[in-house]
Amino acid sequence: MFQDLEMAYDNAFRKLPPSDDGVALIFRGDAVLACGDAAALRLPRFSELPAPLRALPFRYAFTLGSDRFFLADAADADAAQELHWIPSREYRSAPSRAAVFAAAVGESLHRWYGSTRFCGRCGQPMGDSTTERARVCPSCGLTVYPKICPAVIVAVTDGDRLLLTKYQGRSFKRFALVAGFHEIGETIEDTVRREVFEETGLRVKNLRYYKSQPWVFTDSLLMGFWCDLDGSDDVTIQKSELSEAGWYPRASIPTDHSGISLTGEMMEVFRQGGER
Repeated sequence: MFQDLEMAYDNAFRKLPPSDDGVALIFRGDAVLACGDAAALRLPRFSELPAPLRALPFRYAFTLGSDRFFLADAADADAAQELHWIPSREYRSAPSRAAVFAAAVGESLHRWYGSTRFCGRCGQPMGDSTTERARVCPSCGLTVYPKICPAVIVAVTDGDRLLLTKYQGRSFKRFALVAGFHEIGETIEDTVRREVFEETGLRVKNLRYYKSQPWVFTDSLLMGFWCDLDGSDDVTIQKSELSEAGWYPRASIPTDHSGISLTGEMMEVFRQGGER
């Protein structure tokens, strides 16, 4: 998965100024400023930025390995000729997982800062906390933390068969697993049962937690589960969510799944004989 890195990720809050060897995470909407194209994603260091971009207000974001990353919004700034705006849908498959991870985490933080410019309770401008990564309203005191939406990825198995789905109305056309967001008041196990039943009409048992993934492209924390079919295997799809769903034996599971996602990893684990 794209967050499986051979270097430490440190997101502890710090108030640090950028330095010439710091890495710049500069965004315009969902596009990050990079050297070269998406196929060879490389984020610029401050020493490579033209003066107008160096003058942007930057915040320290995190440290990855030995590199410190600093975040800024450039909605009103022009890029230098040798720099390019690359949307997240284009850089996700870049070979450098560290660059993809840094850009995706930076994009998530960028969305959050942009959506918390004003207080959701009293409407006054928000400010940054001086002690933690949070936005604080100086008028009413509301404190808002970065947005993280818990969700589940569910591999439903029936012996040597795996339930595969395709999303309805999305640009992603490959096979996937049942997925959905957690709702208030549920246990995460109840989310698994509800999402499977809502999307496919199936009931499940023997839930086993697999692993999690910070899918920061959508501000989500994904939790993967294996579970067994409980009862009838007749699939009734929720047409507002899925275009198709069905049972596939191991040998028929496609290999063109996402190589960076929890969904893709779980499909591949099952295809290779894991988790009955």
